[in-house]
Amino acid sequence: MRIATYNIEWFAYLFDKNDRLMLDAKPSGVHGVDRYTQGRAIAHVLQRIDADAIMVVEAPNTGRTQRTTRALEAFAAEAGLRAREAVSGFPNDTHQEIALLYDPDVLDARHDARSSPAAPRFDGVFEIDLDVDERLDQVEFSKPPLELAVTTKGGTALRLIGAHLKSKAPHGARTEAEITAAAIANRRKQLAQAIWLHRRVEEHVAADEHVVVLGDLNDGPGLDQYEQLFGQSSVEIVMGALLHDPHAQSLLQPRPAIPPSTSRFYNAETKRFTRALLDYVMISQSLMGLRPQWRIWHPFEDAECYADEEIRQALLDASDHFPVTLDIEVG
Repeated sequence: MRIATYNIEWFAYLFDKNDRLMLDAKPSGVHGVDRYTQGRAIAHVLQRIDADAIMVVEAPNTGRTQRTTRALEAFAAEAGLRAREAVSGFPNDTHQEIALLYDPDVLDARHDARSSPAAPRFDGVFEIDLDVDERLDQVEFSKPPLELAVTTKGGTALRLIGAHLKSKAPHGARTEAEITAAAIANRRKQLAQAIWLHRRVEEHVAADEHVVVLGDLNDGPGLDQYEQLFGQSSVEIVMGALLHDPHAQSLLQPRPAIPPSTSRFYNAETKRFTRALLDYVMISQSLMGLRPQWRIWHPFEDAECYADEEIRQALLDASDHFPVTLDIEVG
């Protein structure tokens, strides 16, 4: 079985208010790429990775007239994907939903949100003291994680959790003091979301369930200087000792000279590209004996992708993130 996570940059821009696909020469959400080119590129990438299940981060919008699942299933039909059915969870107001595209001939998937005193439902409120002032702060997800009960046709049950944690970027801050304050506040909130998510993982592991957490966590060990204030990245908190992802774990000390990356962003000020490891597929210990193999489909770091000009260009035109796949012998 192949499971993937893919942050598709502003996928929502390719659909009109009635979820009709717009493939034309107008700008997409990818800088310098029109909607026709991005749409064709996304289709090509999804065809090539050919996953049984794809956690789509920044999926099309759900709103007054729009439905994430309808848009994704229409796209899958247009692209001829075997992962042709979609499921989503709690909608949000960011036009960046989280949804799963999957092959119904291989597995069944349904939204199955859980709640407990230690970890309330992800569309609710989590109370935690973020700044050690002996007062509980209230934390919410701008994009509630998608909790899925998945059953393979062979009868294996999996718990999939798709996540898109809050960015630490100090959006709107202008002065140096404002940037620092916003970055620290955003990191506090992101760490709280990571704790919330990890508590749900703890509950599933304690119940002897197979767990897969995947998506864009907007963080990684050693990614910025503010991590030193809190001791751990949110990625390390989500994983704890219960989940495994070789790319995340490779960034723990000692760090490699050239760490892996799953994204590439253009900095207009420096006129250079910045690379970062933000996207993960984490699995519980119960799945480690099933010969898991991870791959980042990076156009410049994966030799096969680089050598194939068509997939290399499609990866660059489709998104500023690249897919991560997990091949695992799940029956």
